[in-house]
Amino acid sequence: MQFTTPIPIPKNSYPIDYNSKIVSLGSCFVENMGDKFQYFKFQNETNPFGIIFNPVSIERIIDRVVNDALFTEQDVFFHNERWHCFEVHSDLSHSSSEELLVNLNKILVETKKQLQKATHVIITYGTSWVYRNIKKDSIVANCHKVPQKQFDKELLSVSIIQENIENTINLIQSINPNCKFIFTVSPVRHLKDGFVENQRSKSHLITAIHNLLSENCNLQSEYFPSYEIMMDELRDYRFYAEDMLHPNQTAIDYIWERFSESCIDENSFQTMKEVLEIQKGLNHRSFNPDSEQHLKFVSNLNQKINFIKKKFPHIQF
Repeated sequence: MQFTTPIPIPKNSYPIDYNSKIVSLGSCFVENMGDKFQYFKFQNETNPFGIIFNPVSIERIIDRVVNDALFTEQDVFFHNERWHCFEVHSDLSHSSSEELLVNLNKILVETKKQLQKATHVIITYGTSWVYRNIKKDSIVANCHKVPQKQFDKELLSVSIIQENIENTINLIQSINPNCKFIFTVSPVRHLKDGFVENQRSKSHLITAIHNLLSENCNLQSEYFPSYEIMMDELRDYRFYAEDMLHPNQTAIDYIWERFSESCIDENSFQTMKEVLEIQKGLNHRSFNPDSEQHLKFVSNLNQKINFIKKKFPHIQF
């Protein structure tokens, strides 16, 4: 007897392995997946400019990176005793405008290097709803708790989102023509927008991505259905965190399993298993650290670590 309706997910044409260099961008869900990449010791960089939910802001920050458009004093503002930038997440805000600009421009330079070397870029879009700063007439990535009266709220059309995605791909491929893309829509529900509004938002994102992929067969881009897995396979509330909006750890682990099956090369599964054993060993706490048994355990663990590092020197524990 079967109690779920598993979503069929074809094997990715450009699977990830331990030699891949990954840049992950987008919503908070991409950070969940980034934590998994980090745990299994893949070469991954996640959200250098912090969480960014909407396609317009992702395109804008990529355009700045690719074209070396450094941040200036005109790009930052002071609010609630800190300096912010509307193009990045509040995690990067700073008490000093000079330090903020130095940090942002350093990240910008590093991100371009990462994109130039990337074999895969994973982009997870969170919402089609955006906030336009009235004074600047510009869509922002983060409102930084600035009063809402300073913004107009808009729903991006499918055609605009599709254009944003295509521009993002073209920008990255202008500095890295061989880069592969994996697109997904965040399974996190944005119910502050409203139940119907959240569905409209997600549907615009999904439609835009599929329109683009179906119209451009040579983009070396594929779609992973993380939102669909959450809504269908994991439709029970036991898979949600306490806020009933975000997937809990069980759901994250399950979606990662489906992602691994689809998007990670099968030849990497054995290395992932070895890394998992090492990680569990490193988290082990002995009641008697000086015992012969524990010293033997540590010796065996170090042998496993050295074996992995010989195959993949970039892996560090």
